Amino acid sequence: MTQQVSGSPFLKPFFLKTPVSVVSPLRQRRHTLPASEFRNLTPQDAISVFEIEREAFVSVSGECPLTLDEVLNFLGQCPELSLGWFEEGQLVAFIIGSGWDKERLSQEAMTQHVPHMPTVHIHVLSVHRHCRQQGKGSILLWRYLQYLRCIPGLRRALLICEDFLVPFYLKAGFKEKGPSAISVSNMQFQEMEYMLGGQAYARRNSGC
Repeated sequence: MTQQVSGSPFLKPFFLKTPVSVVSPLRQRRHTLPASEFRNLTPQDAISVFEIEREAFVSVSGECPLTLDEVLNFLGQCPELSLGWFEEGQLVAFIIGSGWDKERLSQEAMTQHVPHMPTVHIHVLSVHRHCRQQGKGSILLWRYLQYLRCIPGLRRALLICEDFLVPFYLKAGFKEKGPSAISVSNMQFQEMEYMLGGQAYARRNSGC
């Protein structure tokens, strides 16, 4: 049995395989939300986004990549550069990006959106704590990168990450650009680049 998933006009519908089961007519009538959906985020999703982000990052580094105000700002200015994964109406994973206009990321890139530029800065990828270790991070990233390929004018994606995440992004097709000039609370990062051309990379379960 398959279920169709659709979202933004740029996101082609695809099908998720689900176990065949007998569902009562009463349960069928009550179940109105799609089992799984990918779509762009809106400012109305900001609270759910921030709650997932805060739980994922504060316990590890003490810092959130984006404050709630910054989440609201990016989802208001460039919602088309975000992607959320919803299961039965609940947000389980998300990516937020913004436009950037320089070769490398700088401290200003953390809070700015530069429209109509060929570069996307990926600020954050986060998965709900109950959905980790299921490969959702790598699947969402794959969907997001294929989605970006469909947006006219985009040529590449940049991000910064800690050293322990470099292998995850290398598997996704990113290349290392070297140490980043950005620092947050004395934390150091590597800058990664993904060119939005060529063949899509194969899905891999990273454990995220």
